[in-house]
Amino acid sequence: MFLTGTMRVNSKGHLEVGGCDTLDLAKEFGTPLYVMDEEQIRKNCAEYRDTFKEHYPNSQVAYAGKAFLTKAMCRLVDDEGLALDVVSGGEIHTALAAGFPAEKMLYHGNNKTPEEIEMALENGVGRFVVDSYSELELLNALAGEAGKVAGLYLRIKPGVEAHTHHYIQTGQVDSKFGMGLADGEAMTAVKMAAKMKHVELKGLHCHIGSQIFDLKPFQMAAAVMVDFMQEIKKKTGTVIGELDLGGGFGIRYTREDSPYSLSGFVELIAKTVKDKCAEHNYPLPKLLVEPGRSIIGEAGITLYTVGSVKEIPGVRKYVAVDGGMMDNLRPAMYEAKYEAVVANRMNDQAEEKVSIAGKACESGDMLIWDIELPKLQRGDLMAVLSTGAYHYSMANNYNRFPRPPVVFVKDGQADLVVARESYDDLVQNDIIPARMQAPAAKKAAN
Repeated sequence: MFLTGTMRVNSKGHLEVGGCDTLDLAKEFGTPLYVMDEEQIRKNCAEYRDTFKEHYPNSQVAYAGKAFLTKAMCRLVDDEGLALDVVSGGEIHTALAAGFPAEKMLYHGNNKTPEEIEMALENGVGRFVVDSYSELELLNALAGEAGKVAGLYLRIKPGVEAHTHHYIQTGQVDSKFGMGLADGEAMTAVKMAAKMKHVELKGLHCHIGSQIFDLKPFQMAAAVMVDFMQEIKKKTGTVIGELDLGGGFGIRYTREDSPYSLSGFVELIAKTVKDKCAEHNYPLPKLLVEPGRSIIGEAGITLYTVGSVKEIPGVRKYVAVDGGMMDNLRPAMYEAKYEAVVANRMNDQAEEKVSIAGKACESGDMLIWDIELPKLQRGDLMAVLSTGAYHYSMANNYNRFPRPPVVFVKDGQADLVVARESYDDLVQNDIIPARMQAPAAKKAAN
């Protein structure tokens, strides 16, 4: 078992987060329930911000909103002085609704629609991270129609493969994201942008993948990107002033995970960029990074109530909880692994090996395989750790289960930041055509 942030075992033997007893949270808000440790999130934001300022003053940390984004999270990110990485019209709308400054948004995505681009232009989004020739042409045309000049980054595939799940590798040559170096795509895009009247090339961007523990790929990517900036300068005379190295920094999901220290990462990246720029006599660019998971991931837990317990003699013991792949899709999608604790009996010793099953009508709905826990019974409160990133973001209504609420906890106070969906919420957008009305409804209409 590992506890992070403000998590502790209180005098009642219960799991406590942000000064709030998890049993009280479950009683007030129900389960499943996402619980976010606000103090830890703010601490993580500040550590990124301050460590980069120490080692590379001309820097900006942009929180990757796809990991977890609500209006409250946008306010927190703005409070902490971070920029915001968004990837859709919905994320832009959420940020704007929270009062987040549009000029501090970086708009990503491999297939931005004309409507999304127009929305971003209209609201003054600061940077467009362009993913293809066709997007570059579309952005130039729409910016022209709007009478604006769009600031852009080109997303580059640096050809660096990170050792992580193949679904979340993005920096290698064969990726749906970005433009390649070896095949000349990226240089062609640079030259195209230079000829366009309604876009301005401000910087370059790369992202090599997610949940990465090895620092070497980040170092390699930084070196490759500075080399390419020098190549651009030589061939076109253009000096690129901003370099965004993306995110992908790993966190701890289980005791076997060994994340690197943030200070070690920052020192290495800063030194790599400085050394490479000195080698090329290239002016130091503004340096950006886009952490998401490593800011929010370990700060979140999910609370579940234990339901049925089913033992298959000589095979396995299944313990079912009141959530599953509807609120945590990652085990089914990535074979992701987690730790869990019995929140109402934290001091009890592990007695048996069980597998934690979700309640969806799907054989693959398993949250944790083979975990040692105290003997579980119906009504116990289970907390799955490190669920802050990509859990609420990927939550769904499979089997028509309502999505759980989200609470921020800090200094003994719990604030609801996303309300629990109701059954009525599930059907609010459903429409029954008049020809399919139930007989009673038809009779009443006549």
